[in-house]
Order: sequence, then structure tokens, then C-alpha cells
Amino acid sequence: MSAVAEAPLPIQMTDAAANKVKNLITEEENPELKLRVYITGGGCSGFQYGFTFDEKINDGDTVVEKNGVTMVIDPMSLQYLVGGSVDYTEGLEGSRFTVTNPNATTTCGCGSSFSI
Repeated sequence: MSAVAEAPLPIQMTDAAANKVKNLITEEENPELKLRVYITGGGCSGFQYGFTFDEKINDGDTVVEKNGVTMVIDPMSLQYLVGGSVDYTEGLEGSRFTVTNPNATTTCGCGSSFSI
């Protein structure tokens, strides 16, 4: 038997992000919640990252599963995020989800907006 190679995911989620999502879902007491990552226009660099919880997976969404949690990205947002990763950091400037995005040509100082 030969093993079928899985295609690499277009976006990754770090263990830290997955663990934080799992903790937040446990606090909300709703195991149906998924982390939705999206891009909107705005911010000081033209686009900005958004994070919310969603109970459903829409047609065309990309689904990334890690450590028992699910992250979903709509097709429009995914085109700006391919090759990137979602992380969760805690530091002096606070706690937040962050995106490492190889497609961004410039980012703002706070790291929540970017341009292509």
C-alpha cells in the first residue's frame, strides 16, 4: 500500500493559537464554535485582519483543524493569507491573535493591518 501525500494547507495555525481557541470555546460552553479568520478593508495600511467565532462552515470555506479545534477562512480572505499562519501571543503589549502573512508588502506598527 502506498501512502497518499496530503496537500499542504494554504494557511497554518500554531499550537498556541489552537490551545487559546480551545480554552475560549470551553469558556463559552459551545463545542460547535470555530475560529473564523477574515480580511476586511480598512486599517492604516489598507486591509485588516479579523477574528470571530462562528458555528457554521460556509460553502467554499477553507477548514484547518489543529489540536481538536477548527479554523475557517472564506475564499476572498484566503487569497490574501495563502502561506501564512495564525498565532496567539501574550506579551507586554497584551494578548492577541496575530497573522504572519508572507503576502503583505507593508504592515502597520500594531500588526493588525497590511497592504499587498
